[in-house]
Amino acid sequence: MMKYVIPVTLSLGIIGPSSARAAEKTVTLAVQNMYCAACPHTVKSSLQSVPGVKAVSVSFKNKTAIVTFDDAKTNVKALTTATTNAGYPSSPKG
Repeated sequence: MMKYVIPVTLSLGIIGPSSARAAEKTVTLAVQNMYCAACPHTVKSSLQSVPGVKAVSVSFKNKTAIVTFDDAKTNVKALTTATTNAGYPSSPKG
């Protein structure tokens, strides 16, 4: 019985901390090619399709997208790739 308890305990110790390291992050992206009022909808949809994205706010006026995401599931590179593939290249602002 004891030989089963130790591996299970160790595996739980390995799995537990990795999820504890996951954090919710927010990034502001500078978005190119937004020339009409419909463009922010496309940018928002492209970002929302990325797994791990929690919230998206796109400003046509400021040409930005503010994205909150789970950094254990995605990263800034995936976000900029999503907007670029939709025709709106982006990069972290500032």
